[in-house]
Amino acid sequence: MLFLQRGEKMSKYQINDTLKKKNEPLNVNGMDLFYEIYPHATATKTIVLLHGFLASSFSFRFLIPLLKDDYEIVTIDLPPFGKSGKGRKFLYSYENLARTVKDALHFLQINSPILVGHSMGGQICLYMAKNWPQQFPTLILLSCSAYLKKAKQSLRMSCYLPFSYLLVKQLLKRSGLQKNLESVVYDQQLINDEMVKGYLQPFIESNEIFQGLTKFIRDREGDLSSDVLQKIQSHCLLIWGEFDKIIPLSSGKRMAQELPNAKLIVLKNTGHLVPEEKPEATAKHIKQFIKNAD
Repeated sequence: MLFLQRGEKMSKYQINDTLKKKNEPLNVNGMDLFYEIYPHATATKTIVLLHGFLASSFSFRFLIPLLKDDYEIVTIDLPPFGKSGKGRKFLYSYENLARTVKDALHFLQINSPILVGHSMGGQICLYMAKNWPQQFPTLILLSCSAYLKKAKQSLRMSCYLPFSYLLVKQLLKRSGLQKNLESVVYDQQLINDEMVKGYLQPFIESNEIFQGLTKFIRDREGDLSSDVLQKIQSHCLLIWGEFDKIIPLSSGKRMAQELPNAKLIVLKNTGHLVPEEKPEATAKHIKQFIKNAD
């Protein structure tokens, strides 16, 4: 495990090479954080990709090739998802997740990146912009989680019961991965073996993911309120699917009105999984937004 101290003189590429050799994540705030860097020799801008709930950096597999020739790309698996840690002692609040990502970027010596967040990842981006506005002046939010409340008290309390993680596991099993995927994409033909395997893999390796999810339910606060959104001055591009069943377009329109410096793009015949359903259109709008911001 690589532990870094603030101010340690080690470039992000040296850090990345060291971690790759050890095949280990970066330890930040007591949590193992899996990340990948796609370096660019001459790029002046870095894009940081943050995925959504029950997902991982896998969800950006079509978007990354369309961006990496123009920008340095960093992907991070948000705990307890993907290949990052799933420990029960970690505080899985949005505030702490935002702080953990911010500290990881500090360790990697990545300054003022462009944050791109899908769904829950978008809400983490908003928390980062709220808390450290000078460091994160540009946000690109893909079907961003919006106006969701914290879990009901009865559900949060049930997560304190012994073996409650098994109940969470049973609930997810009952809903079924196939059904969940069908709810997040507009074109059902996009669901193939690669997609199913990519989203299922973290959930079949061990019970740790369900233990982490149980703690996540207890810790997660609600999405940022309208009052807070109206104070965020970062330049924001919102990209939304026309037929998003998870975070409806009406939420995107409301958020575009409440964020002071926001622009909304609506993708036709698209559901919630914007980076996978319309990667070319998403990449085009991202590039144009960044170009116009210069």
